[in-house]
Amino acid sequence: MSHPNVRVFEDPRDLAEAAAGSFVEQAREAIEDSGRFAVALAGGSTPKRAYEVLAKEYGEPGDLDWSKVHAFFGDERTVAPDHEDSNYLMAHDALLSHVPVGSIHRMRGELDPTRAATLYEEEIEAFFGGTPRFDLVLLGIGEDGHTASLFPGTLALAVRDRWAVENPVEKMDTVRLTLTVPVINAAKSVVFLVAGEGKADALKEILEGDADPHDYPAKLVQPSSGPLWMLDQAAARLLGRSL
Repeated sequence: MSHPNVRVFEDPRDLAEAAAGSFVEQAREAIEDSGRFAVALAGGSTPKRAYEVLAKEYGEPGDLDWSKVHAFFGDERTVAPDHEDSNYLMAHDALLSHVPVGSIHRMRGELDPTRAATLYEEEIEAFFGGTPRFDLVLLGIGEDGHTASLFPGTLALAVRDRWAVENPVEKMDTVRLTLTVPVINAAKSVVFLVAGEGKADALKEILEGDADPHDYPAKLVQPSSGPLWMLDQAAARLLGRSL
């Protein structure tokens, strides 16, 4: 089975290097076109490696006009920003504390989740002046096929009239904050970063299977340009041979 929007790399380090290069290329293009680059960052170990490469290899003046980069988040745990589980804290430590970005827009996980989601929608609307269209949304997947905090069988999967929502996740006995499917699909570019053999089964179902998308929410991500999948060989090991 052919996958025109799939790129496979030898290992997580090669994947991180390529992801960082793609980030910078898209940022430069957006800044040239519109004067700014609005990106929704992902949590997880694979994006973290890409952020570390960005900070180390593209953090010097002249590499990228970071003052025109505006960082948002695709999802967040309902924890304080200094909590070890916070996506914001990870991105801050790996990247945002090392480069002079124009602005940082975090989800306020320490607040009541309903209030936090409403505030994030207001912040997004204020930035974009209406309906949001991110230049880039970075995503990962879980072994259960979730992406952002869009988990299988959760209420947020059906939301079409909100940009960010609180999403109860019963199996984890928690509530998450997440961008919604319409906002993700409206982005100019959506890139999945996936590494590790633990993701191989879910990835095969998402890209080649016929399961209900509500059981594998990453299937709901269908921007007009199609998402780009950047994988390491371990994650891609079960996919069709004609990659």
